[in-house]
Amino acid sequence: MEVEETGLPGVLVISPKVFGDARGFFVESYQAERYRSHGLPERFVQDNASLSRRGVIRGLHYQWPHPQGKLVQVLRGEIYDVAVDVRRGSPHFGRFTAVTLNGDSLRQIYIPPGFAHGFCVLSEEAIFHYKCTDYYHPEHERTLRWDDPALAIPWPLREAGVLSPKDAAAPLLAEMPEEFLPGLS
Repeated sequence: MEVEETGLPGVLVISPKVFGDARGFFVESYQAERYRSHGLPERFVQDNASLSRRGVIRGLHYQWPHPQGKLVQVLRGEIYDVAVDVRRGSPHFGRFTAVTLNGDSLRQIYIPPGFAHGFCVLSEEAIFHYKCTDYYHPEHERTLRWDDPALAIPWPLREAGVLSPKDAAAPLLAEMPEEFLPGLS
């Protein structure tokens, strides 16, 4: 397994070893000791999966309080995945990093607590899987505008994609009440 740091502290891109032959492939998608040795948490409490079609945008989502770290992987298809630092007082506040994830490489990205997360689907469809360090608390879910001009994320879409009503109505980062933003831990 190879682990790359990104321009944001704690956000890591992980390339697991994929063993393939005429039958298909095998990949160890998580092993606590190995991941812990690279600084990832040793405790994940919830796994989630979604299927989305081309042009779907999900995000930018985070929880506060009860922040979640997420270990993200695409099992089929391809997405453009984004993490945004939303921690008040962070020298990286409002900065993002992005990576393309797909079911061929099975690369992962770890997004620590205190970061918003979102993605858009580039393939006909994508199966997206992620592990979380805390449980989902719908009353504490926060959403930021995916196309916030202050974030200047270069989404690889020519126009707004398919959004949920919640994502379409999300506020800009500058409009988010301070009490809804995590601080540095």
